[in-house]
Amino acid sequence: MHSKGKVYVIGIGPGLPEYRSPASVEAIKSSDVIVGYKTYIDLIDDLIEDQEVSSSGMRKEVDRCAHVLELAKAGKTVSLVSSGDAGVYGMAGIMLELADDSVEIEVVPGITAANAAAACLGAPLMHDYAVISLSDLLTDWELIKKRLHHASEGDFVIALYNPRSKGRRTQIVEAREIMMKSKGATTPVGIVRNAKRDDQSVVVTTLEEMLTHEIDMFSMVIIGNQKSYIKDGKMVTPRGYAV
Repeated sequence: MHSKGKVYVIGIGPGLPEYRSPASVEAIKSSDVIVGYKTYIDLIDDLIEDQEVSSSGMRKEVDRCAHVLELAKAGKTVSLVSSGDAGVYGMAGIMLELADDSVEIEVVPGITAANAAAACLGAPLMHDYAVISLSDLLTDWELIKKRLHHASEGDFVIALYNPRSKGRRTQIVEAREIMMKSKGATTPVGIVRNAKRDDQSVVVTTLEEMLTHEIDMFSMVIIGNQKSYIKDGKMVTPRGYAV
């Protein structure tokens, strides 16, 4: 127990233990309580010893952060875990919005889903890129479409988070239509499901053919720019060096 509580907001990376940072492991082991979405708690089961554990389901993010703050204000050190990086579509923003100066907040970075997927595909993010979530639960779909349009028109490599779910089927179709207006049909596309987890799968295809492959909430989709190409089954976006 500590006189002033502390919250670690931790990105545990894509899933496999070897892709966690030493700082995240140390923070979890030094905590009194570990809090997170049940799936993420399961991913760090090997690190849990005698700590108290509190897990909850999806769409409980604000409640989860409020609970963490209550624990920290009682003097406990708490690890709030997210997959990937907690500052990228994770819990860090909510926690900092809710917190006051009565507790210490430390954000511990992790490997993002986009970076994990990019490593599986080769080197698709070697030049400027945009990261866009297709989930319209918290962002208006018209705004997401505007971002897709401008990122495509600007010839950014585009990494799509939350591309499709059971209840959200059409957004990836519309996204492809928007990108096709600025990107060629043969633009390389990588689809990585469960990047850097035991059941990982990798597909390298084209913008024209991407919807013929499985895409779901466990997938990251990376769409190249005009200079991206496929070499020996890997995506490459050249930086511009003379090679």
